[in-house]
Amino acid sequence: MTDSYTPDAAAQNWNSFVEQMNEQFMDAFEQNVEAQAEFVESWTETLETSIDDDEMTEGVKGYARAYEAWMDAAQQMVDRVNDSAQGEDVEVEEFRDIWLNTANEAFKEAMSTTAFAAATGESVQQALDIRQQADEAAESTLHDLGFATEGDIVEIGERLVELERRQHAVEQKLDRIIEELE
Repeated sequence: MTDSYTPDAAAQNWNSFVEQMNEQFMDAFEQNVEAQAEFVESWTETLETSIDDDEMTEGVKGYARAYEAWMDAAQQMVDRVNDSAQGEDVEVEEFRDIWLNTANEAFKEAMSTTAFAAATGESVQQALDIRQQADEAAESTLHDLGFATEGDIVEIGERLVELERRQHAVEQKLDRIIEELE
């Protein structure tokens, strides 16, 4: 059995490893930039329609802080790839942790602004309005089909409570009349 290990094979393996890490890093970096661009585009569209200039300014500052966090993460990634290329044992989990921690930090920066709160509030209000319209349409449809709706049941419940109140009042009056007659 011959040993096929040669310095050329080791260098070739190392070069292949570094090339693969660089490709993975660039793919991750590209995906990150695309995700940021989509987030900013969506956020900007929402904010343009729902907030005033002061909130917009604060929102832009929040995004700028988030962008700084992403750029810091990119620099950390480059540093760790260089460390790995220089022979340091770098765990793959470190790269994942850098992106996860940065995502948390970036979203915290963006979400902690009044602009984000205003946009979120408007989105929630729009969702509630849509839900109310859907509920009204469903109730109308059920009523037209002859089914008891939530509104019908609530009305019946209110009538029963009123009848019980009146019955109780009548019983009290009868009790007083009986006491007077005795």
